[in-house]
Amino acid sequence: MEITDPRFHDPEKAREYLEAQRWPNGPFCPHCGNGDPLTIKSLHGKAHRPGVYQCNSCREQFTVTVGTVMERSKIPLNKWLIAMHLMGSSKKGMSAHQLHRMLGVTHQSAWFLCHRIREAMADYEPNKDGGPLGGSGKVVEADETVVGGKVKNRAYGEPAPKKAVVTLVERDGRARSKHIANIDSKHLRPFLLKNVSRKSTLNTDEAAYYVRVGREFAGHHAVDHSRDEYAYELDGRTFTVNHAENYFSILKRGIYGVYHSVSEAHMSRYLSEFDFRYSNRSTLGIEDTERVAKIIQGTEGKRLTYYAAD
Repeated sequence: MEITDPRFHDPEKAREYLEAQRWPNGPFCPHCGNGDPLTIKSLHGKAHRPGVYQCNSCREQFTVTVGTVMERSKIPLNKWLIAMHLMGSSKKGMSAHQLHRMLGVTHQSAWFLCHRIREAMADYEPNKDGGPLGGSGKVVEADETVVGGKVKNRAYGEPAPKKAVVTLVERDGRARSKHIANIDSKHLRPFLLKNVSRKSTLNTDEAAYYVRVGREFAGHHAVDHSRDEYAYELDGRTFTVNHAENYFSILKRGIYGVYHSVSEAHMSRYLSEFDFRYSNRSTLGIEDTERVAKIIQGTEGKRLTYYAAD
């Protein structure tokens, strides 16, 4: 998808594209779920803007944005698509300040726009996208890190407190991350058991808190970083957590270089953004157009008010 595409410049073209993505079989009513084309009509005339429909079952009117994170937004739909494209294709993220300059909206609007797109990128359900990570014969790497600024790197003030993050990376597949209060068995075990299939082989480092939970999976292999071991081979298979480490390198470069600082209140949304891009990366055969389509599908059934995002 080129940035010169008409849908990025014409709000009507953008609306038609969103309708094609959300309603491939024709419009359906977000109020009552009715999808019968005989009972849904497009409203025309001076009293109605293009794209307004009425459901004759519940008598409610709606547009393609109703029931999504775009609902009630005053930002033109073509600018929504530009923001989705830029955030989906920028490996280390796109700051609200940059979008504010590129889209010609206020910084406050750009900030809220970014958070709503991150909400669309979020995968709250472990059973979404085919179930938990891994499965029989598959490998899932688990690792943890801390994210936060250093006092010596700040010209003034105190840096944001360091935040613990645990990430699961499915070999040649998806990633799922979470901000946790502390790096210990109490917080790691529930996340692992909820998001990784017990049939998987779990790869971790040598930390003691992985020993017990590792027994609950089909296999558990640990590399010993204290002995400068980062990968080893056994029966022709390589065991490592380098893929999770690679994810952390992208996450930290994005936070330090693009966002500079992330508050604890919003950490989960930024993790959703980095998870989404990693899980839909080009090495898996997913390009920019498909990523935008996935973001649009993710907007459904979600709302984020300004005060909820504050």
